[in-house]
Amino acid sequence: MNSQDKIPLVDLVGQYHRYREELDAAIRGVLETGAFIGGPAVAGFEKSFAEYCGTAHCIGVGNGTDALYLILRALGVKAGDEVLLPVNTFIATSEAVAMAGAKPVFVDVTPDTALIDPAKARAKVTAKTKAIIPVHLYGQLVPMGPIQALAAEHGLHLIEDSAQAHGAERDGRRAGSIGRAAGFSFYPGKNLGAYGDGGGVTTDDAELADKVRRIANHGRAAKYGHDMEGVNSRLDGLQAAILQVKLRHLDTATKERQAAAARYDALLADIPGVTRPTVLTKGGHVFHLYVIEVDDRDGLSKHLNDSGAQCGVHYPIPLNLQPAYAHFEQGEGSYPVAERLAKRILSLPMSPELTEAQQLRVANAIRSFQEKRS
Repeated sequence: MNSQDKIPLVDLVGQYHRYREELDAAIRGVLETGAFIGGPAVAGFEKSFAEYCGTAHCIGVGNGTDALYLILRALGVKAGDEVLLPVNTFIATSEAVAMAGAKPVFVDVTPDTALIDPAKARAKVTAKTKAIIPVHLYGQLVPMGPIQALAAEHGLHLIEDSAQAHGAERDGRRAGSIGRAAGFSFYPGKNLGAYGDGGGVTTDDAELADKVRRIANHGRAAKYGHDMEGVNSRLDGLQAAILQVKLRHLDTATKERQAAAARYDALLADIPGVTRPTVLTKGGHVFHLYVIEVDDRDGLSKHLNDSGAQCGVHYPIPLNLQPAYAHFEQGEGSYPVAERLAKRILSLPMSPELTEAQQLRVANAIRSFQEKRS
């Protein structure tokens, strides 16, 4: 098959060509000023992204994992503490907790959305619980009311993992503006992606923002004045300039993702054995991923890839079954909803550059496979 006939999971090359003139100019601007660490590009993007999210502050950092770690550390989460998080998430969420010295405590998810189950989170609260990190998965916000109530009742820090939810909304609030603070990833494949690693912290808390910024910059406020030991986690000028360009187009890209999702919904509606995504709030889901459920996920995945349609699984192994957490002794059956979903979920090609013709090819390939099984 000609490589041009293949349908990528996310079309980053097409995205570059779409904004090439603006991106090249932004990159050239940074190169000509020499402001590679800090500088006007970083400050400008931080201001713009904070305004976009509806928060007072944004701190650009090295990546999304660091964003969560820096929040936890700035809030004083430490060894002996426990932090609740969904078992169906990328390991970065739990890694950040461990990096801060605390223990990640896994929570099962709801079967329709794969988002953290508030009732099951409540059952995991102990005297050691200090924070909860709901993950806005696939581009959809967690219903935050019950999570906010739980956090308030037990005095927990509420931290949003917004790595997949740039611009997602619910009840007039955007991802990153609801909890005490939020961590974002600007990994290239995200809805707002850099051309390398990058991350951000959003918050309305000025004191917390200042502490995050100092920890991320070797614990210093002045060049050689170190109030504490910190780390080196900074968003660089080139990535900030790229993100500033893409941020200007994010709302348009979101509408295009939502339109693509609606087309998938229509194309897949009558195909036997295919469960389409559940959308909790009309217009609020930004479709970082379009995830279906089928019985023979691995078979369909192979069929689609053989047909030239790249697909993925987010995520094939729940955290409790990862070798990294074998010492928790939470084997198969500990989190039945997430474990069942992990065997059934499949992410279809999704990006603003996805065409109707490509989606029709994907849907026809799914139809041919499913009808042979039925």
